Amino acid sequence: MLVLAALLFCVLPGQEIVPAQSERPSPVHFTDITASSNIHFEHAVSPEKRYLIESMSGGVLLLDYDGDGWLDIYFTNAPTVEMALQGEKARSALYRNNHDGTFTDVTDRAGVGYPCWAMGGAVADYNNDGWPDILVTCAQGMVLYRNNGDGTFSDVTKTAKLTDQRWATGAAFADYDGDGFADLMITRYVDFDLHNLPKFGVGATCHFRGLPVQCGPRGLKGIGDTLYHNNRDGTFSDVSNTAGVEDRAGYYGLGVIWSDFNDDGRPDLFVADDSTPNYLYRNDGNGHFTDVSFLSGTAVSGDGGEMSGMGVSVCDYDHSGRFSVHITNFEDQYNSLYRNNGGLDFSDIARAAGIANVTSPYLGWGTACTDFDNDGWADLMVVNGHVYPQVDSLKSGAKYRERKLAFRNRHGGRFEDVSATAGAALAVPQPSRGAAFGDLDNDGKIDLVVENIDGPPMILRNTGAEGQHWVGFQLSGGQSNRLAIGAKVKITAGSSAQVDEVHSGGGYLSQNDLRVHFGLGTASKVDAVEIRWPSGKLETLGNLKADAYYRVREGEGVISGDRNQSSK
Repeated sequence: MLVLAALLFCVLPGQEIVPAQSERPSPVHFTDITASSNIHFEHAVSPEKRYLIESMSGGVLLLDYDGDGWLDIYFTNAPTVEMALQGEKARSALYRNNHDGTFTDVTDRAGVGYPCWAMGGAVADYNNDGWPDILVTCAQGMVLYRNNGDGTFSDVTKTAKLTDQRWATGAAFADYDGDGFADLMITRYVDFDLHNLPKFGVGATCHFRGLPVQCGPRGLKGIGDTLYHNNRDGTFSDVSNTAGVEDRAGYYGLGVIWSDFNDDGRPDLFVADDSTPNYLYRNDGNGHFTDVSFLSGTAVSGDGGEMSGMGVSVCDYDHSGRFSVHITNFEDQYNSLYRNNGGLDFSDIARAAGIANVTSPYLGWGTACTDFDNDGWADLMVVNGHVYPQVDSLKSGAKYRERKLAFRNRHGGRFEDVSATAGAALAVPQPSRGAAFGDLDNDGKIDLVVENIDGPPMILRNTGAEGQHWVGFQLSGGQSNRLAIGAKVKITAGSSAQVDEVHSGGGYLSQNDLRVHFGLGTASKVDAVEIRWPSGKLETLGNLKADAYYRVREGEGVISGDRNQSSK
């Protein structure tokens, strides 16, 4: 096991990095392995970011596309406006996991290099054939890549009837009506015309702290979101209006995630909106949703202000058995943490939890609420980066490239900022956007892949959590959708109980590991497991040894339990 001494940092945006040696690794600790990973992807660079559309791309997806039991990585890419007007494209990239800490670029053979002006995406097995498919959101709509099961993908966007060409940002699949097939929610941003560009720095919404900058999103026309019902024949139907999630107000939609917030067995829907109120839709169970955003307390901050929602994650950080919501926001707006009080009632407790003051100076994007140190309590991590390169000319305040933030769950509803001891890599300022979290090396620790909108990504290996136990579950639906998206897992180990769900999408336009992961602390076994499948079926398991991934098939129980077991 690789263990490196941690470096201590005390860094604010724009300050010089001054390291100091620590005596022992922090429980939350990451090491930059980008150089040794053989990943050579670079996102296309627009140095000035003169247009909003040049600032918003950069989602990253984790998926086991070839069924060998190891996570592969898909990076989305987007051209600059100048490139697009000249007919040039930017190459997205799929990297296959070689099982030894390195990756191989398989983009060309897979056929996924040039989907569109790519924003981000999500993963699901939309046709239930046993292979994970890729949905890419685009400035011109979306692209659906069907996994052919032989290392290649086919663009089936037109035959799937996903042809709406409005700017799509976030994507998340879930079986909202319980018919056994994954449906698709798409958030959309603004009406943007490459042939009728807003003038840089001209207008009230095109300045920031006296500097001329790109225009928007305020001042630009927002466009409605879209819910697609899976017709179970390879096609989708737009049911946004009848379902009540069409976003008539035209908010600026970015992050999106499905979660059963009221524990009624039906996935509800959360949308993080930029510079406008967030949406929380309650799933009514009849193909319709009710907007409970303001009633729930999640539409705006605890002070009543509209925030600038970018990325969104959910977790049971306080062991209440309920899923709370974490959202990244703009500079001078703290990151939101809405505690789920039950009954679709939430409280903004970011200040009480200890994350508000730390996050306010930064502009947050990708995020996850998951257990990095395997102590049995979900932690938080955020990647940051400004939208305006012009801020580097200011004498004070945030800079364009920003560090990452890590918060360790200290129980009792509080988080501790451990960014300074979580590894030298976190202090490296970068223009980050998407972040995908998952176990890249199958060692039971959650690693991190960060996509930066300018230049190369960062691959962070989790080198903390020493001496702690864990357990993971890869679920396969039978009556439920094949990837079991929406399944709820509850485990009991000793006196501690934890819950989690299988999520498609989330974060900032990204896809995390679809395996459900739990830290167990010092517990060497799991006493009980309860799985509520999307079909509504309940399944119980018991007496499982720690430190293994268990493959569980609906109605059949555990079919294998091995760290490196193939998923086919």
